[in-house]
Amino acid sequence: MLPDEVGCCSTDCSAIHSTNTIVKFADDTTTIVGLISDNDETHYREEIQHLTQWCSNNNLVLNTSKTKEVIVDYRRSRRTEHAPLLIHGEAVERVNNIKFLGIHITSDLTWSMNTAHLVKKAQQRLFFLRKLKRAGLSPQLLTNFNRATIESILCLSATVWYGSCTAQDQKDLARVMKTAQGIVGSPLPDLDSIYAWPDAEEGLTYCRRPYPPGKWTVCTASIWKTLEKDPLKT
Repeated sequence: MLPDEVGCCSTDCSAIHSTNTIVKFADDTTTIVGLISDNDETHYREEIQHLTQWCSNNNLVLNTSKTKEVIVDYRRSRRTEHAPLLIHGEAVERVNNIKFLGIHITSDLTWSMNTAHLVKKAQQRLFFLRKLKRAGLSPQLLTNFNRATIESILCLSATVWYGSCTAQDQKDLARVMKTAQGIVGSPLPDLDSIYAWPDAEEGLTYCRRPYPPGKWTVCTASIWKTLEKDPLKT
């Protein structure tokens, strides 16, 4: 189908409850984020069934085997047993982390796993940078290659995760940039300056919007579930 036709067919795939959000990426990935309060998952599970029915009505197949559920629990007490999520009678696998559009997101919302994957991938590209250096490319061309193949990896969606990285994570990222700078032979921008770039600030403003405390869930098909914080005791 043409892009306009795809848009027309998917615009009616929207959340039926205000506590849920449905995010579609192209024609492949669908994510449901649900906020759960007072351990009431009714709206969340109704949203999953609604999406399942929508897929059936539009001749689409929701691949349960590739659908994952991640629970983000903000409560002090996490003793609640979570009933399995069923799609077409098949239980959805519950995981502690998921890769979403190139970013590794964990249930505790820390970024060490994501940083480790980005650092490993960027270090592999340093091999090619060294090869080009030995081939006699100018510093300007090496800088352009670094920006396109190494820096771009380390900055992938950085406005989402870089500000929440641990000091060790930031050191690991900076080490890759320092190595690349030594190969190129000319100064390269550090990640802090890239993160604070004016264009990035617009993304940061969006990412820092306050969200209501709670329990959220995602379905893709991937599914995120977030548990509301316990009320403050007086």
